[in-house]
Amino acid sequence: MTTVAVTLSDLRARPDFAAPMAQRIWKAWWEDKGTTLAQIAALVDDNLDAEALPFALIAHRGDAFLATASVIVSDCDERPALSPWVAAVWVEPQARGAGIGRAIVLEAAHRAFALGFETIYLCATPQRRGFYTAMGWEVLEENVDGDGLIVFRMQSDVAALT
Repeated sequence: MTTVAVTLSDLRARPDFAAPMAQRIWKAWWEDKGTTLAQIAALVDDNLDAEALPFALIAHRGDAFLATASVIVSDCDERPALSPWVAAVWVEPQARGAGIGRAIVLEAAHRAFALGFETIYLCATPQRRGFYTAMGWEVLEENVDGDGLIVFRMQSDVAALT
């Protein structure tokens, strides 16, 4: 595996990445559901005004966008009592396999724990199971929404080991 030197920045420090972040998230998860890019851009902009949650991280090399991950209050309508969530994890296709996804997800988790949360959650497709369990995420529940999504959790004591 090749590693790529990248910088991880809070979106509040690099608001110039809000537009590419919104576009990637929209294309990946929302365009086919009829949600507009403007709606997703408004959600991304919420990360710019937040004091704690939500927040978004951007992996970049200079001005080149490479990846993103957010920490939000809720990412699973079926599980409203669970909070907070690492969500909207995206790595540019040309940057995959270089450890950037792992780095940004773990940084998002560590920052959530630094805010005082003891447990955080994440949902993903079954195809991503190995990626997340290798980082210490534990499967909490499978086939949550009828689309086969898996809900994962991570405890702050596990994160300290990663």
